[in-house]
Amino acid sequence: MKDFKTLEIWKTSVKLAIDINELTQCFPVNERYALAMQMKRCGVSIASNIAEGCGRRTVADMRQFIHIAIGSSFELETQIEIAYLSHYIDQDIYKELLSKLKTLQKRMISFLGGLGIRY
Repeated sequence: MKDFKTLEIWKTSVKLAIDINELTQCFPVNERYALAMQMKRCGVSIASNIAEGCGRRTVADMRQFIHIAIGSSFELETQIEIAYLSHYIDQDIYKELLSKLKTLQKRMISFLGGLGIRY
């Protein structure tokens, strides 16, 4: 349907996934297979669902996968909050990640608007 690699929401989500992957390397050992792994999965899920939606035959299918990507972004937002409150990340990193994530969420919602969906 669309070349997902040309979409800004996909490019941004891949960069965010890489940021999350690098960030979680510094988490305590006991969290590397719990919160850290969940955060990595969410980061990858956002980009992957955008790509999968673009590979579907109908706009309705694409919308569904963008909705899933948005859901994963809110899940990641919660996990970033937990990491911050658990003192695994400092306030500057916390604010930077939330800013990137909020921008991505707005862009995905705007993308849905272009597909004829009001969020």
